[in-house]
Amino acid sequence: MTDTVPQPATPVLDEAQALRADIHRLLARLLRESPDVELLAWLADLEVEDEGSPLAGPWRDLVAAARQAIVEELARAHFRHLVGVIQGDVTPYASWYRDGELMDQALVALRRDLKSLGIERDEQVHDPEDHLAALCEVMALLIEARSPSEARFFMTHLAPWASRCLADLGRVESPFYSALGRLGRAFIDREEALLAGEAAQEPVRLVEP
Repeated sequence: MTDTVPQPATPVLDEAQALRADIHRLLARLLRESPDVELLAWLADLEVEDEGSPLAGPWRDLVAAARQAIVEELARAHFRHLVGVIQGDVTPYASWYRDGELMDQALVALRRDLKSLGIERDEQVHDPEDHLAALCEVMALLIEARSPSEARFFMTHLAPWASRCLADLGRVESPFYSALGRLGRAFIDREEALLAGEAAQEPVRLVEP
């Protein structure tokens, strides 16, 4: 996704907000395509602090899987799980999970809200905007811009389905992608707990599908 609205200055994020944006971007990257050698090595070298967070276990699982993974095998696993010849094991689109069909009402409502936010699809990206990777990219943009629409966007377009999608990914046979699904679900659930109250207090609603 591309933010087309010029920003007068880059807001300063605290560490927690910057980490949230980084995790959204990482999820987007790994959901959209398989990791290359550099990203896989970076994941394998991560040190996970055991701070009692529900994300700590999934992070450790993903790091362990990255240390055992082979790039070429992950490329095949990504295609099998998230793309497929006709359809992968998981169909990571809001319309599929919310409407039961691709390119349906959830996508229409999302496009209206993206237009109101000044965000449009990158011309090099061919997936519809309701792909989970694209929505994570939008969340990263909104967090980094300190947008007042961040909570409402999440609760409208991610909370109703993303956790179920990532739970499905968490059940695939590939250790790397099942770990990614569990990490993503834990993160999305934490985001919902963080943003639900804030969204309820916002005076302006985005378009509901």
